[in-house]
Amino acid sequence: MSDARRQILGNVRRSLKRDTLPADSQAAIERRLAEPPSGPIPARGQLAPPERVALFVKMAEDAACTVTRVPTPDAVPAAVADYLARENLPAKLRVAPDPAVADLPWSTRPLLEISKGRSDGHDEVSLTPAVAGIAETGTLMLTSGSETPTTLNFLPETHIVVLRAGQVVGALEQAWTELRRRYGRGTMPRTVNLVTGPSRSADIEQTLQMGAHGPRRLHIILVDGEANP
Repeated sequence: MSDARRQILGNVRRSLKRDTLPADSQAAIERRLAEPPSGPIPARGQLAPPERVALFVKMAEDAACTVTRVPTPDAVPAAVADYLARENLPAKLRVAPDPAVADLPWSTRPLLEISKGRSDGHDEVSLTPAVAGIAETGTLMLTSGSETPTTLNFLPETHIVVLRAGQVVGALEQAWTELRRRYGRGTMPRTVNLVTGPSRSADIEQTLQMGAHGPRRLHIILVDGEANP
């Protein structure tokens, strides 16, 4: 445990008038942090990879997402251009600076206007990668960082997410395992967003409004045949 964390937790214990943790309890905490136990794993998403991906697609579409499947990452720019044309959206895209999406062959679609970086609220369409897709609910796990600004997840009215088939896990608990594997021990992103479908609300007179707190469209481009990094 870092000195800063130890000091903070010590202050909390003192404010609660509790003694310092015994050595064996402290060791147990350290073991739990080093090897976090897995919670219950629902059986629903524990399927062979093709069936797991199919369940993710179904659940995402049930949550009002649209999904396009492509064979390779090189096919993503064409899929983006086709989607924007189909939805009568401008051929202008704010892309996360993450190499997973920023380094795609965008030059194959020269009519797309590509810019990279965080959104200032004036972008109509954004595109980001995801850490994982969760089959049991059709949920996307998105993280914040210099290469994945959270503003891209919520400010544009249309959000496009690139997800590899190999990133689709069965359950939420397995998505957290993937997140720990990707970031490494003792390191986590500042923010983890779990997004299921486009933003919506029926708080006012039970009338469904899309885009209430974020994008009104969520489109997933699923790259088949791609293993986890």
